[in-house]
Amino acid sequence: MQDEDSDLRAGVRAALPLLFPTLAVGISFGVLAEPVMGSVAPIVMSVIVFAGSAQFAALSVLAAGGGAPAAIAAGLLMNTRFLPMGFAVAPALRGSALKRAAQGQAVIDTSLALASRGEGRFDRGLLVGATIPQAACWISGTAIGALGGSVLSEPERFGIDAIFPAFFLALLVKEARRGRALGVAVAGGLVTLALLPFLPPGLAVIAAFLTALVGLRRP
Repeated sequence: MQDEDSDLRAGVRAALPLLFPTLAVGISFGVLAEPVMGSVAPIVMSVIVFAGSAQFAALSVLAAGGGAPAAIAAGLLMNTRFLPMGFAVAPALRGSALKRAAQGQAVIDTSLALASRGEGRFDRGLLVGATIPQAACWISGTAIGALGGSVLSEPERFGIDAIFPAFFLALLVKEARRGRALGVAVAGGLVTLALLPFLPPGLAVIAAFLTALVGLRRP
């Protein structure tokens, strides 16, 4: 017997506390991406990719002087986490293959956590409903940051530049509760520092991402 899904409005209500942080991080991405990518590309990226960690990773490679292939590789590596997430939530999706694929676009970190019922079960209504307002805030935040002009052209005036490293630090703190995750993060940092003097911009970051494969080994 399948669990009954919540109404989409329940998911929207569950995501309300996340809307301002999502908007703020979206603005920071737009502000930081505009000098590197122009004003339109960051907005298009937020619509198509819709994955903050992957977008910041790609941006960090581009800002360091790396090319588009290295930036794409960095973003793809960061987004590999969606494969197991997609497998986990797949049984909760309904309809044809096309409809299930469309519903799968709602799988993001926070919405998946909100939709979890425990024991590998997920509430499809909460999943989709929680993602809708977050997507709106992320895309509109990126647009505000990228098109903000002179008001936001100096992010250090408002402390927006601090959101960039704080974003990754928050991800690290969340994962550091597990010893292996902390070890992989430290190893990735050491790999980056060791390879920076020898590799073209961006490749050291990609090499650091590959250390995450260590976390796939079972004890």
